[in-house]
Amino acid sequence: MAGRFDENPFAEEGEEEVNPFSDPAVRGKASGQSKFGGGLFSKNVPSAPLASNSRLSPLPPEPAGFNYGHEATIDIPLDTASGGSRYQDLKKKEKELQAKEAELRRREQEVRRKEEAAARAGITLEEKNWPPFFPIIHHDIANDIPVHLQRLQYVAFSTFLGLFLCLLWNIVAVTTAWIKGEGVRIWFLAIIYFIAGVPGAYILWYRPLYRAFRKETALSFGRFFLFDLLHIGFCIFAAVAPPIVFRGKSLTGILPAVDLISDNALVGIFYFIGFGLFCVESIVSIWVIQQVYMYFRGSGKAAEMKREAARGAMRAAI
Repeated sequence: MAGRFDENPFAEEGEEEVNPFSDPAVRGKASGQSKFGGGLFSKNVPSAPLASNSRLSPLPPEPAGFNYGHEATIDIPLDTASGGSRYQDLKKKEKELQAKEAELRRREQEVRRKEEAAARAGITLEEKNWPPFFPIIHHDIANDIPVHLQRLQYVAFSTFLGLFLCLLWNIVAVTTAWIKGEGVRIWFLAIIYFIAGVPGAYILWYRPLYRAFRKETALSFGRFFLFDLLHIGFCIFAAVAPPIVFRGKSLTGILPAVDLISDNALVGIFYFIGFGLFCVESIVSIWVIQQVYMYFRGSGKAAEMKREAARGAMRAAI
């Protein structure tokens, strides 16, 4: 059996064996040209001397981009004149906004300072929330009035709204009578009743009752009793409407209603409706003042009011 490392049976005679791992220069001298042309057995490749440093020089670094050469900036010519004016306008607007912001900040600090001063003085700043569509007064029974007095306060508020309805309907009825030939003077008086009656009722008797229930002050109770009695007297007088102090037909009472029903049925019906509204207003107002007086006596505010009245009289005398 042939040895494992026998010579190449295809090698030519006289050809020297060449170590493939030897020096390339020595290998080039020792090895001759092979008689087999081309292919894997080609040995006629010229041997070139290698450089002293066989490592290739690295390529210069290039920026990594994905725009494929479209990253270059493009100079777009601008109109310097218009651009300058726009810049000036922007600067001007910026200064105006900064001035407005400084003014708002100053006002906010001033309001906060006033609120702090009022809180230290014990003054409560009330937020206007009624009527909802145009707030002009503060009115919050659910949060300001004690629970056991809220029902009575709501009924008192309904009498205030009832007076508004009575005087408004009085304008409608008197306007109808004026159109039917009763004269313009009664219409002007009806307007005066409405303009003076609604704000006067709120200031004179409803707001004192609201404050009396909220702060439990005896003087507010006394003010309410005084002016609410006047309110009840006016409602009773309007329900009758005698032609003495006021011109009788300027109020929708029972007497002008009876007088007008025979001449004009529509005007008479309007006056009778007004008479019914003033009657209901009078009855509910009497019930409210009765309930408030019972609470006033039962809570001890009557004695407190007497003491405050006596103290005020002493101060006036001194």
